Amino acid sequence: MIRRQFLQASYGLGLSAALSACGTSHAVPSGRGNGGSLANPAPANGTASTIWHMPDEAEPHQATWMGFAARRAIWGQRLMGPVQDTLALIANTIVQYEAVNMLVNPGDMALARRKLDPRVKLVPAKLDDLWLRDTGPVYVKNSRGELAGVNFNFNGWGNRQQYARDATVAKTILDHTGHKLISSSLVLEGGGIEVDGQGSAIITESCVLNRNRNPGVSKQAAEAELKRVLGIRKVIWLPGIKGRDITDAHTDFYARFVRPGVVVAALEHDPDSYEYALTRRHLDILRSSRDANNLPLKVLVLNAPEQVRPRYDSDEFAAGYINYYVCNRAVIMPEFGDPHADQEAQHTLQQAFPGRRIIALNIDPLAAGGGGIHCTTQQQPA
Repeated sequence: MIRRQFLQASYGLGLSAALSACGTSHAVPSGRGNGGSLANPAPANGTASTIWHMPDEAEPHQATWMGFAARRAIWGQRLMGPVQDTLALIANTIVQYEAVNMLVNPGDMALARRKLDPRVKLVPAKLDDLWLRDTGPVYVKNSRGELAGVNFNFNGWGNRQQYARDATVAKTILDHTGHKLISSSLVLEGGGIEVDGQGSAIITESCVLNRNRNPGVSKQAAEAELKRVLGIRKVIWLPGIKGRDITDAHTDFYARFVRPGVVVAALEHDPDSYEYALTRRHLDILRSSRDANNLPLKVLVLNAPEQVRPRYDSDEFAAGYINYYVCNRAVIMPEFGDPHADQEAQHTLQQAFPGRRIIALNIDPLAAGGGGIHCTTQQQPA
């Protein structure tokens, strides 16, 4: 498996039981947010000189945002402590290169302070879970260098998990930084969209064009809204797959822009995996696609590991290298105990990011819950 799975199998819970254990979910009745109609969206910008665009992750950051939240009701007793340690490991690594702001449930402040590097800034906030890539604001920039954040109406990955607190994370961060909040009429998560910073995006249909998020919304309507709030001019749609994991196949477990014109993509070699055919279909699409500037894509392949360390291994283990995080002067990637695959992935990323240090971390407890490094982070551009 190379992407986030349902946690239910780890704890013997059905989906309804897992939701019950987490509390009552608060659905958005229309399946969309409060940003207005997709057919007649409100303008995100006042004038042409303030058109917003989403920068590439490799552009300079002012800070990284994370969340120190591993609740027993979601993660279980076995994983909760190790996951907190893993979050600390990621944050303490990133803070060597750029500022890290950590949202922390008030009751966990003392624990977070013990585990985290003193340079990590703790920000009190009420959280349901730790996936800041999905719940935080998607930052955009205008021609004057001003920042704003798009709120994409997080709804618990289609009402699969409690999300009342996490639905407020985007606003919490923007209130803290003083940046403008841009409302959108789409429901999506940051892990579902990858951009090159020049108007190109890669998005999985299974996530964004899903009735549990955006019922009845067409590709054309989605693209129009993404152009309005993110400056996207060209979307490369990958099929993804619905219902196999809580995210409905987020893009950041399948394909990422390295820079304009260059993409890394996951490849599964286990013929018994449903992702064997899916990742090959994705590769075919990417190799035949052109970006917003009508240039063909160069595709680098990151092969999935053939083995992982046994301690946290399960069918839900998210063993893939695509979910790395690019910070200032470094790339933070996972390693899984497969010497050949780990080394190959690190070599590929070093070629892709020649000016950065490639740092491989053991994130097995986090992967056991179906996520990765990128899922836990959200960049604030400089």
